[in-house]
Amino acid sequence: MSKNPDGKQIKVGILGATGTVGQRFVTLLAKHPWFTIHVLGASSRSAGKPYTLAVMWKQTTPIPSVVRDMIVRECHPKHFAECAVIFSGLDADAAGDIESAFRSADLAIFSNAKNYRRDPSVPLIQQALQNPPLKKGFIVTNANCSTTGYVIPLRALEKAFGPIESCLVTTMQAISGAGYPGVPGLDIIDNVVPYIGGEEEKMEWETLKILGGIADGDDGVKTFDMHARHPLRVSASCNRVPVIDGHTMCVSVRFQQKPPPSPQQVREALVAYTPEAQSIGCPSVPVHAIFVHEEPDRPQPRLDRYYQDGAGVSVGRVRQCPVLDIKFVVLANNVSIGAATSSIINAELAVLKGVVKVE
Repeated sequence: MSKNPDGKQIKVGILGATGTVGQRFVTLLAKHPWFTIHVLGASSRSAGKPYTLAVMWKQTTPIPSVVRDMIVRECHPKHFAECAVIFSGLDADAAGDIESAFRSADLAIFSNAKNYRRDPSVPLIQQALQNPPLKKGFIVTNANCSTTGYVIPLRALEKAFGPIESCLVTTMQAISGAGYPGVPGLDIIDNVVPYIGGEEEKMEWETLKILGGIADGDDGVKTFDMHARHPLRVSASCNRVPVIDGHTMCVSVRFQQKPPPSPQQVREALVAYTPEAQSIGCPSVPVHAIFVHEEPDRPQPRLDRYYQDGAGVSVGRVRQCPVLDIKFVVLANNVSIGAATSSIINAELAVLKGVVKVE
């Protein structure tokens, strides 16, 4: 197994290791070139059991041999003290207090939970704000799974053509996004549910936080500017559809630039986009951060959600919009790039940039 740039294997822990996202963390980290699974954490019901007896395994591949007999621990910082990185797949109901306790114990948390997404100090300045100040501890959160999927092409377009003024996005979100056991069969079979609680608001403000810049606050502390330099209006409509994995989004955008780019220019910009995580060598970043389909009927969840192990996004149907400027379709694997894979890439980036201290 290859080493990280400092030549050391990095011990990691997983909180919520028996849940849906936790299982995806286990699957990906078991074969990771840098990270070694050192501790698995779950609820008191699972603690003390071998992982294979504690988990109701729902992945398409067998439980990795490196964790089958590993004893599950309670989610307490003392069990994770040797880990340089902690990945959290905890449900939001449990994540808040547990993740805060781990941060206070000076541990680095990369979380898929929503609890600290709106915290203005996440992930910028937490160490200095804690009392006493921390040396290594912080929390980095993923965005909502749908937001993650469509902000990648939006970022590519803003990088190539300047600020976007307006964005309309309509989602068709897979049932796995609701966790296990998820949406009742009688609600989703032969049906579309045009409401996912809190989802539209999350997409609208998360987009501004991610695509915006960083500014100095009134107290001199850095904060997110929420795209304030070039105001961006986002309107999201979110729907649950009878698909297992893979969120599909129909997106329309208006650019500040006039005249706006042509569909061909947009395609070329999406193909050419290279995120920082790819340029500095994060091993979990795919060859194509954005794969652009030329076929008129792609992307499709069943055909495209596992391309590149679900670590990139697929874009298709790039064309002019008669109301805004450009419209297109995005597909993102909500349990990969929309969840565990994003946290792992965040941690890889933190290692390469020296934010995570590897001893």
